[in-house]
Amino acid sequence: MSRIMAILLSCFLAVGSLSAGKLNFVITYPQENDGKLLEGRLLLLLAKKDDPEPRFQITYRNNTGLIYGVDVIGPRPKKGVVIDGAALGYPIESLNDIPVGEYWVQGLLHTYETFNLNTGQTVKLPMDNGEGQKWNRSPGNLYSKPQKIFLDPSKRKTVKITLDHIRFQSKLLTEFWGRPTYLGAHILLPKDFDKHPEAKYPVMVFHGHYNHDFRGFRPEPPDPDLEPVFSSRFNWEGYNRTVQEYEHQFYKDWTSDDFPRVLVIDIQHQNPYYDDSYAVNSANIGPYGDAITYELIPYIEEKFRGIGEGWARFLYGGSTGGWEALAAQVFYPEEYNGCFAACPDPIDFRAYCQVNIYEDENAYYKKGPFKQVETPAHRNYLGEVNASMKDMNHLELALGTNSRSGDQWDIWQAVYSPMGPDGYPQPIWDKYTGKIDKDVANYWRENYDLQYILKRDWSKIGSNLEGKIHIYCGDMDNYYLNNAVYLMEEFLEETTKPYYNGEVDYGDRAEHCWNGDQTRPNALSRLRYNQMFIPKAVVRMENTAPPGADLKSWRY
Repeated sequence: MSRIMAILLSCFLAVGSLSAGKLNFVITYPQENDGKLLEGRLLLLLAKKDDPEPRFQITYRNNTGLIYGVDVIGPRPKKGVVIDGAALGYPIESLNDIPVGEYWVQGLLHTYETFNLNTGQTVKLPMDNGEGQKWNRSPGNLYSKPQKIFLDPSKRKTVKITLDHIRFQSKLLTEFWGRPTYLGAHILLPKDFDKHPEAKYPVMVFHGHYNHDFRGFRPEPPDPDLEPVFSSRFNWEGYNRTVQEYEHQFYKDWTSDDFPRVLVIDIQHQNPYYDDSYAVNSANIGPYGDAITYELIPYIEEKFRGIGEGWARFLYGGSTGGWEALAAQVFYPEEYNGCFAACPDPIDFRAYCQVNIYEDENAYYKKGPFKQVETPAHRNYLGEVNASMKDMNHLELALGTNSRSGDQWDIWQAVYSPMGPDGYPQPIWDKYTGKIDKDVANYWRENYDLQYILKRDWSKIGSNLEGKIHIYCGDMDNYYLNNAVYLMEEFLEETTKPYYNGEVDYGDRAEHCWNGDQTRPNALSRLRYNQMFIPKAVVRMENTAPPGADLKSWRY
């Protein structure tokens, strides 16, 4: 279905509220789609090149394009929505301050839906439409074809831009959100599954971001005609070819005669706030922890002949998946027999990346009596910083208010925070100034600070976690995640009755997301999660299975 959106660009328009000599955009689009009012975050995107499109050039890194946004809740003004110098932007806050020159300009409406929560509040959020909660490619959004424009506030110019809009009906609805929902999963079945109907299998839960298919598994050989692409992250020419080689190698290992026969589950749990729920119960996102542990996994085990007992379930993942693996093990200690958490998101909020949410007053600045410096947020292995906490959070604020950016800091806030009186997550800090809310910080500590919770509850849950916690992180993690791991390790090494008896290991000069492989570079070890952790899980099962447990039917 096609829709038209016009972006009217002018240095002065005949609208009373607009000031002469300032750059103003007036954006129009259909009021409705399929009989539903179009609401959301209206974004104006500017870039110096058109490949990729401006909507794909927005990042917290130095090469970012420009983005400006306003909320459009309710019917839009008949003459269009104004984006001018008052709209918050990133990284240049005001359109009034952008340099004169040529730009590729694009408009995008990140559409919101209305949710009537069972708590009584009504909220408007961007529902996932099968894309994994990505604002710049959601099929439910309207966006324009980029056009090249010379921007100079001293000259008048009007530009009309046409949008194509395709909308897919969403199935991702939950009872919590006031509509039915479904959890998804990609399931990798072991070799000769159909030839062994008597076998029942252990389960490996692979946590991480949304994927269209099972990650890292390629039955077909690498494409010999694939044009090599340079990876700036790893300084690796033809890294895309390397990825295909390792994906195919996992297929060969999986189908070999001696690889462990297990079920691997790659869960899909995208939601209106992010491409992933963080696999815990949350006041704002809903009871995903219970839904995954008590509904989805038992359903899969019944359907695909899983053993269906806690000693035969394991968790693993990296980054977001690393936090989820550890969190699920902590919150459901008897339901899983071990977790392998690589480069986990902050597991001690005294080191919430570079912020101590309990002692620091401001997340964006390290303050002294006579000066302050911006808090860094992203570095390379040499310690060179290319983004600050303020940068990342202001980018998200430009993308959406009320934790609706679909990005990292907002999803942490959505998962960990109490629900505010307006139905949205209560901010951990003022998104613009960085001032920390200590009441919210205390809520985070009691409910989601994994180190604090383990220390508080060790006398109750420690016996069910002995030997189950395995954590890995590079000591030059790009997001400073190693700092929280250091603090967690200090506690774990002090545990008694019982001693935690697990593993914490670090990669020298390794960036995000090192996973414990001391023999390979990070660029390669990150492609071998399954080969690394599945055999380790099998060894633990052999050593900890209860009397009479099935250790034979799946060993063929």
